[in-house]
Amino acid sequence: MAIAAYLKEIMLSPDSSVIRKMFEEGSVLKQKYGADAVFDFSLGNPDVPPVRQVLESIQRIASENTSGIHGYMLNAGYVQTRDAIASKVSGEQQSSLSGEYVVMTSGAASALNCVFKAVLSPGDEVIVPAPFFSEYRHYVSNFGGKLVPVLCSADFSLNIDTIAESLSDKTAAVLINSPNNPTGRVYSLNEMERLAALLKKHGRKTGRYPYLICDEPYRAIVYRGCVVPSVFPLYKNSIIVSSFAKDLSLAGERIGYIAVNPDCEDAGEMVSACVFALRTLGFVNANAFFQRVIAECWNCTVDISLYEQRGNLLMAVLDRTGIEYARPDGAFYLFCRVPPRNAAVSVGDDSAFCEHLKNNLILCAPGTGFGCPGWFRMSYCVAEQTIVRCETALNAAVKSWKAEQM
Repeated sequence: MAIAAYLKEIMLSPDSSVIRKMFEEGSVLKQKYGADAVFDFSLGNPDVPPVRQVLESIQRIASENTSGIHGYMLNAGYVQTRDAIASKVSGEQQSSLSGEYVVMTSGAASALNCVFKAVLSPGDEVIVPAPFFSEYRHYVSNFGGKLVPVLCSADFSLNIDTIAESLSDKTAAVLINSPNNPTGRVYSLNEMERLAALLKKHGRKTGRYPYLICDEPYRAIVYRGCVVPSVFPLYKNSIIVSSFAKDLSLAGERIGYIAVNPDCEDAGEMVSACVFALRTLGFVNANAFFQRVIAECWNCTVDISLYEQRGNLLMAVLDRTGIEYARPDGAFYLFCRVPPRNAAVSVGDDSAFCEHLKNNLILCAPGTGFGCPGWFRMSYCVAEQTIVRCETALNAAVKSWKAEQM
């Protein structure tokens, strides 16, 4: 017997999961050389501890022994949790949202898969600005859809003209991730207004208004007073998907949500479709225990100044090493340009460079997996000492990379 041919082909492709692959290889290197000798910037795994209120809620809720506390609930989640998330999203979206338009999910990945199952028919397309989170490819293809990457402008802002050229009668959705993984770019209000106007124009022309899906797990992690724009007032066929993986450091607890714009033409039907997808995809419902925790702690955040401090520290290291990068507005990544080996090469080989870094015990994710060759991603949710101590190894790796002949 053999696994499905299409799945085997995906698994063996170079960009099947560049982040996880590097993370797993890093675990092997740490066992061989010791954790302190390996500089792992591969995975966006929040390491800032959850805030006290979250820990206290966990302890208290774990001690409860009410009858049925571990049983099933409505597939969409507990009413009190959905209402709490509605309050959260209402504030962020400058909209009046009730819990009936919220579906609790097993993280943002579950949320996206449910939304795509709800909106995609075979052959439908989802436009995404590039660079983008690499798993989007698989989430869309799971349901017979096609991901259509559209390169951003040089500063990683939205290229509205290029998005316009990519729209067609097959476009089911446009997927926006802001702050962006891997660039940390927050798309401005002006960019989102122009995108919304474009989608309205396309809908009037074709009769099909694409959904605007906003993936926002990094929304609360922004720097220098940056604000993530509200989209509900701009475009009625909009959907928010998010989680508490990043802003509350609960990545492993898999708790997220879908929030449908109540002004969406088919809002009630969309919620029902997402609930159906949640059940039939096997998630059934979001984690009961953490739904109770989140109902109490949804408005808490970790100290993001720690991430900003680490980002500044890593940027200083890269400045001294001579590596160019995009200064982030939020999240906890630096998207860095691969140093060219000679003047005749305009775009460096990111896969080869990340392999070269790995040989120097530095783990980063190649940009090809994010739809942007010639770049690589460094996650700075790591200990400050890791950033400080990596400088010698990184400097040596860059020098030896440039010294090698093509």
